[in-house]
Amino acid sequence: MTEDGRRRRRGDGPHLWTPVFVAGLLLVTGVVIALDVTTGTAVRLFPLLIFLPAIVSGLGEVWQTVVASVWVVVVEVITGIHLRGETDDILLATGFTALFGVLSVLGCRYRVRREEEVHRLRSAAAALQRLIVRPLPLRTADVVVDGLYQPVEEDTMVGGDMYEVAPSRRGTRVLIADVQGKGLPAIGTALAVLGSFREAAYREETLTGVVAALENTVVRQNTFASMTGEPERLVTALVLDIGKEPGVEAVNCGHIAPYVIHDGDAHQANLGEAAVPLGLASLTQTPRRGVRFAFPPGATLLLCTDGVTEARDPDGAFYPLEERLRAWALDPPAGLARTLGADLREFTRAAPRDDIAVLTLRRTETSLRLFRPTS
Repeated sequence: MTEDGRRRRRGDGPHLWTPVFVAGLLLVTGVVIALDVTTGTAVRLFPLLIFLPAIVSGLGEVWQTVVASVWVVVVEVITGIHLRGETDDILLATGFTALFGVLSVLGCRYRVRREEEVHRLRSAAAALQRLIVRPLPLRTADVVVDGLYQPVEEDTMVGGDMYEVAPSRRGTRVLIADVQGKGLPAIGTALAVLGSFREAAYREETLTGVVAALENTVVRQNTFASMTGEPERLVTALVLDIGKEPGVEAVNCGHIAPYVIHDGDAHQANLGEAAVPLGLASLTQTPRRGVRFAFPPGATLLLCTDGVTEARDPDGAFYPLEERLRAWALDPPAGLARTLGADLREFTRAAPRDDIAVLTLRRTETSLRLFRPTS
């Protein structure tokens, strides 16, 4: 694979495709020289080509800037001789053009190195983010959890989307959450929340007790952040408790409510008004409460973060998630989350600009037997 291809595949910053570079170089040079020769004005235009390497240095590779610099020097000399310029003037213009070309090459080299460094940091942060969460699919005695997890690498910094599935004495508890902000501090908060959830999901008898433990964790993280000069962060979260009963208990802390796909229909579960995100409980007098909704046998639950619901197409329209789920409800694909991810990319016609986390939950065969009538 060529360097151009590698850069496009990585999703790096500005790059100049080689055919476009060559065509642009010839076109700009031809237009400037043609205008200079045909107009015959006293003020020559061809010295303006000195800026061509600088333009290439901001968009292309080092070798392209070198080629552009050498090309402009050669064109300057040939054009000056053709127009019968003074030898001293030609040498002076050539010297300035060569010096400007060298500076352009050095500037391009510095830019490319910075882009590579930023790319390595993005990749390292995204790899760390993937290590925080467990790979899908996951299985417990109650549910099979599959999904899609794509931490973005093209943005300046990765975000803090996360999920976890934890067996408990009461059933299976599921968390999907999104930390405000981006970068390593957001990942640090996500790691703290996940650790707290894994412990509290098993220890706490009630789902509101689990959420209270998560709230305390975020408050402690924010207290430490304020001492070190970092901004305080809130966390939107949805916590589910799936047990042996047909219904599911949920506590929604400012997150996207789950979607239920069943009997050829798809709808968003009615959880009422969402509570405040984690980290903001002290600002309200209303306690967080659990809400129950139906999760019948054969149904699929879909949970997601705002990387899905806030994705837009080139015209600015939001991704119609519920409409898509209804279209697939009659025959949900086995890889529903991956199908959704592919459709989302086709809809936006661009690489994701925010982390994407999608979970699909189905009851296990063992769990389904509890709901089947005995003969």
